[in-house]
Amino acid sequence: MEAGGVADSVLSGACVLFTLGMFSTGLSDLRHMQRTRSVDSIQFLPFLTTDVNNLGWLSYGVLKGDGTLIIVNAVGAVLQTLYILAYLHYSPQKHAVLLQTAALLGVLLLGYGYFWLLVPDLEARLQQLGLFCSVFTISMYLSPLADLAKIIQTKSTQRLSFSLTIATLLSSTSWSIYGFRLRDPYITVPNLPGILTSLIRLGLFCKYPPEHDRKYHRLLQT
Repeated sequence: MEAGGVADSVLSGACVLFTLGMFSTGLSDLRHMQRTRSVDSIQFLPFLTTDVNNLGWLSYGVLKGDGTLIIVNAVGAVLQTLYILAYLHYSPQKHAVLLQTAALLGVLLLGYGYFWLLVPDLEARLQQLGLFCSVFTISMYLSPLADLAKIIQTKSTQRLSFSLTIATLLSSTSWSIYGFRLRDPYITVPNLPGILTSLIRLGLFCKYPPEHDRKYHRLLQT
């Protein structure tokens, strides 16, 4: 096997490994829901938006014939669906959860209808679907920035998950390089904000380490 082929295989494996590691951080939330039989302190929307994002990239991977995209996003969609079902099972507000799920799935179905029925040209469909997935992924990576002001104000990183931050940094970096190797800007560009936001969160962990976080909360209680 040529050196380029080996490098591509290693890079593809890194994308799969790091991304599935990022998705599996939700297993701790799943165990919490099962142990407490509640959804206290667990947000539902990230599960839902990540599931829709996985389904979008899965379609892009199928259309492009990219096995790495297909494997990662198929497994990711299954995991996120599992988290959603668990949340629905333990949530006391099932009606609101179902409404949110139906609304976002409705948007997804409309998107599928547009891309697969109204855009017959395969190359145009690939470009438009790639653009849609890119914009959606960028919005997902940038949305947590709204919490940064609260974190800086309270000098507490309690809202942040260190393991998820590391997994996101590794995943985003590997996908950016993967997209660069494929000369696919729809893969490269949306993962750059993931690298940026992960570095910002790591900076916050350095500035407000867990030890400081505990001391701060003890001071608030006295």
